[in-house]
Amino acid sequence: MDFLIGDVQGCCNALDRLLAEIGFSPSRDRLYVLGDLVNRGPQSLATLQRLRGFGDAAICLLGNHDLHLLAVSQGVRPPHRTDTFDDILGDREREGWIDWVRRRALAVAVHGWLLVHAGVVPQWDSARTLALAAEVEALLAGPDLHEFLQRMYGNEPPQWHDDLAGAERWRFVINVLTRIRFCTDDGRLEFGTKTDPRRAPAGYRAWFDVPGRLTAGQPIAFGHWSALGLIDRPDLLAIDTGCVWGGSLTAVRIDGGRREITQLRCDQAQVLGTV
Repeated sequence: MDFLIGDVQGCCNALDRLLAEIGFSPSRDRLYVLGDLVNRGPQSLATLQRLRGFGDAAICLLGNHDLHLLAVSQGVRPPHRTDTFDDILGDREREGWIDWVRRRALAVAVHGWLLVHAGVVPQWDSARTLALAAEVEALLAGPDLHEFLQRMYGNEPPQWHDDLAGAERWRFVINVLTRIRFCTDDGRLEFGTKTDPRRAPAGYRAWFDVPGRLTAGQPIAFGHWSALGLIDRPDLLAIDTGCVWGGSLTAVRIDGGRREITQLRCDQAQVLGTV
C-alpha cells in the first residue's frame, strides 16, 4: 500500500500513532511525506531517525522548513527563536542528517499524482515541474551547498520566464515548490498572505484556482498551507492539516484505485472515508 503523509514538522509521536493506525509496514508499504519533516514540533531529530530508518519505503520531499534547517546548518541563515531543530544540529551524527536531508526530492510523480510541498505556477505542466525540480535537487546534493544556499533566499524574480537562468531561475523554482500559496492568473507570486483563499489579496487567487493552469486535470497532492485544512477532490489533495498547531496529521492511501483518508488528532485516529 502507498500512502501520502502531510506536514509532520517534528511531531514524531503523532507520526508513529498514525502509522500504527494505518498498519504501515516498511517491508510491504511505501510512504510519500510531502515536506516540512522538521521544525516547530518537539521531535525533529526523532522524526528524521524514523523516516530515514524506513529506507526506500519512505520518500520524503523538501519543504521550506527543511531548507531552513539546511541554511542554518551551513551558517547561511541565523536560527529563528521558534526553531526546534537544535536536537539535529547538536547530534553527533549532525553531518549525516544534513546530508540525508539535502538529498531529498522537491517533486515526485507516483500513481498518476504529482507530489509537491507547496504547489506549481500556471505556466508549468507536470513534466516541466519535475524537470525544474531535478535541476535544483542536483544543486542541493552537489559540492557547493553553502554557495547555493547563500543565493537561495529572496522573493525575486516574482514571475516565471523561460529565459530565467542561474540563481534567479533556481530561486524561483524553490519559491514555487516550497512556498507558493497565492499568485495572479499570469503567475506572479505573493508571499505575504497565509490565510485561506477567501482572503486572497486583490488580483490574486490560490494557485490551484487559476483558470487554464497547465496542470489542470493533473492530480496534485501538496501540504504547506495549513489554513486550507483538508481538501479532497478527484484531482487535488491538500493534506497539511496543521498537526503542529493542534490540528491533525493526515495520511491518504492512493494505490489500487482506492483513496482512504486517515486523520489523527491528538491521540485519536479516525478513518474518514474511502473514495
